[in-house]
Amino acid sequence: MTTALEPALSVRQVLTLDRVLAGEPEVVAGAGHLDRRVRWVHVAEAPDVGVMLSGGEMVLTTGVLLAGDEDKQAEYIRSLHRAEAAAVVLGLGRAFPLPPDVMRRAAERCGLPMVVLHRPFPFAELTEEVQSRLVRRKFAAVSLSESVRTALTGLITACAPLQRLLDEVAVHAGCPVILTNLAHRVLATAGERSAVDDVLRDWERIARQAGGSEGDGWVRAELSGRGERWGRIVLCGYRGDNPIGRLLAERAAEALVLHRMLHGSAHSWEEQSARGLLTDLVSGVVPARQLLPRARAAGLPVNRRTFVPLVVRDGDPVHLDRVLRLLGLSGLVAELADGATAVLLSLARDQDAESLTAHFAARLRTESHAGGAVVAAADARAGWEDVPAGLREARHVADAVADHSAALDLPPVVRLKDVHLRGLVRLLRDDAHVQCFAERELDGLLCGRDAEQELLPVLRTYLATGRNKSRTAQLHHVSRPALYRRLEAIQACLGVDLDDFEQAASVHIALLAHDAQQR
Repeated sequence: MTTALEPALSVRQVLTLDRVLAGEPEVVAGAGHLDRRVRWVHVAEAPDVGVMLSGGEMVLTTGVLLAGDEDKQAEYIRSLHRAEAAAVVLGLGRAFPLPPDVMRRAAERCGLPMVVLHRPFPFAELTEEVQSRLVRRKFAAVSLSESVRTALTGLITACAPLQRLLDEVAVHAGCPVILTNLAHRVLATAGERSAVDDVLRDWERIARQAGGSEGDGWVRAELSGRGERWGRIVLCGYRGDNPIGRLLAERAAEALVLHRMLHGSAHSWEEQSARGLLTDLVSGVVPARQLLPRARAAGLPVNRRTFVPLVVRDGDPVHLDRVLRLLGLSGLVAELADGATAVLLSLARDQDAESLTAHFAARLRTESHAGGAVVAAADARAGWEDVPAGLREARHVADAVADHSAALDLPPVVRLKDVHLRGLVRLLRDDAHVQCFAERELDGLLCGRDAEQELLPVLRTYLATGRNKSRTAQLHHVSRPALYRRLEAIQACLGVDLDDFEQAASVHIALLAHDAQQR
């Protein structure tokens, strides 16, 4: 059998060589088997040549010792078949001026390609040509193997991310590269974007179809470590020889296993995949329709579904994913930034989105270590194209109540209608007029560092609780008299009367703008 480090030519490729074409080759039998691999070329006239072969040889003969004996001719072909020869090439001449029917029929029955040369041809030239090409191909395979291993090892040593390794593999392969788990769910991709999208568009079908064979350039290698398989790398549409493709896939698999062992992190490859997809959805840089194949390939149900975009503050992504599984909900979970975790629920059209979202939030709050989590949600989306806007809305709601959830009376699931003025101010935070207004209103507190550290938190809580002195004192663990002294100091610094509704509202808006700008 041919190994990955012994790349071979096919019978069809040998027949296209100039030196072979000069002999006017004609395939007279086994035309359906011309893609057999030629590992070596062997010149043999002995009738029992099969005992000298080890498989994969193209045998060249003039048949001089077979002429006139049809039994020997038939046995000669059967012997080659038993030895798993790649093909037999018969030079026509004195022994056989025409293709012998007995040998042709026997070769056809065995499925052995039989080629006759109509013009005299020095077998030594063909042997030299094929052997030199095979040696060059083997050297190229070894060189490629070392080149790929060196490049990938260098990336691993430099602590490069997974995506960088896959990009390197895609450069060498010249085709899309897909990393999957054992359930065929796509964890990461590399290669030209349009080509990758073409592969992912019908991934579920073609992945399982390609799982049984390596035809059409689909080359796979298993990812395993410590006796356990946990993924695959697939070269999709590799245009080179299959042995070279297998070699490349195996080297890539070795590197990915090593990368996972050396640079394992809290984020599994599945989580990284979800994070990349949800981050792209939130950013809006990539149109939603282009991300649909990735979502489907990642295992998210997308056909005839309702999508609920959520952003959870102070929630552990691993725990959120576990809660989803416990509730039997389909969705993706990924940490974004600043303690925010995006959750995209995919529900059947007949499911009650609002009820299930509330159930999810309630289950999350019952967990002791997630009691402070804030679940922000956008309204359910019936179309995939609306998901990015929904995720951005949920992110906006979560950011609007960040750091103030303890002081605010929030529902289990916070929506846009619940953030009121706070949400509006956050939307306007980058406006120069709003920035100047905030600086002007709070100048008396912002100019002194001690005052900012001690008094701003008190002012923030006091205004967020609707100027409830008892609640503010409780949240800051101070007595009522101590709170009064701090409020008096705040009013003195700002030159305002917080008992006056309009002045208090002005300071409140300025503080909301200041906090939004700081975030």
